[in-house]
Amino acid sequence: MTTRKPSRSGMRVTEVEEFLRNPPDGFSVEVLCSGCRVHSDPENSLVLIDDFDSCRGKTVFQKSLGRKVKMQNFWEYTSMRKSLLSKRVHLLMSACEGTNESRVLKQFVVSIDGNDPIIKWQMERGLDWTISSVWGESYSVDIDLTEPLERWAAKNIHIITDKLIKVQPVWRDASFTLQYYSDALFDFPHWFGFSKRKFNLRLT
Repeated sequence: MTTRKPSRSGMRVTEVEEFLRNPPDGFSVEVLCSGCRVHSDPENSLVLIDDFDSCRGKTVFQKSLGRKVKMQNFWEYTSMRKSLLSKRVHLLMSACEGTNESRVLKQFVVSIDGNDPIIKWQMERGLDWTISSVWGESYSVDIDLTEPLERWAAKNIHIITDKLIKVQPVWRDASFTLQYYSDALFDFPHWFGFSKRKFNLRLT
């Protein structure tokens, strides 16, 4: 199975163990007694990966902001937006068996090029739609990559279970979240859950 494959759409998918064994440019892996620590170049990479357990133990991405990024002022939002539209964004996603996502079959580091014209255009449009609809309010927006992952999996991933059955993986954690908290005194839309937004990235 090909696990690190450049895509015309600006997306790369690398199996976790391959990523840790042979990190891409801009990354290095420090082996610890309890696991490993991954270092990255923040000038070129935006890492949104929470700590997780692998066969090497606990894996920590040193410069990661985590899957849910919290912003508390417009400067932080502007900085995050600039990073999303100019850097390669790295996420951890899991291919699972069954519709209930109960069993993780494989984990992958998925990266998208925020400077890719198609991705950049969709990201700008999605963020503009979100911020214009909740300006001055707190909001939460999910950016979902399920569709391009399913397209990639259909061509590149072949998982055989211990029962010798080929499965079509169901993706878990195929999105990341931006959470903006304003200082508005009466933020009713946020209190009642009306300021949650979501948009999908389609890379083709």
